[in-house]
Amino acid sequence: MDDIAVTAEQDTLVIEGRKPELPAREYLYHGIAARPFRRVFNLADHVKVREASFKDGLLIIDLVREVPESMKPRRIPIGGAGSSQQIEHKTAA
Repeated sequence: MDDIAVTAEQDTLVIEGRKPELPAREYLYHGIAARPFRRVFNLADHVKVREASFKDGLLIIDLVREVPESMKPRRIPIGGAGSSQQIEHKTAA
C-alpha cells in the first residue's frame, strides 16, 4: 500500500506506483516488472473519488456521481383546459 499513490485532481484521477529499490539480485526468471507506472483517468462531470482501499491484493477505488439539485431533471406540470392560467392575446398596432 505504501508503494501506490492515488491523487484526485479536478476531473482527473492519477494512480502512481513505484517499487522500492532493492539490492541487485540475479534472477533466472523475474515474472513481475518492478518499473514505476503512472495511469491517468479522466472522470466524467460531477464524479468524485470517495475512497481507495486494498482487498485481496487489488486496488479498489470507489467513485460516486454527485449531481447538484439544479442540474437534475424535474417534471413540469401541464395545465389543462380548466387551469387558471390564461393566454394573453396581443393585436398588432
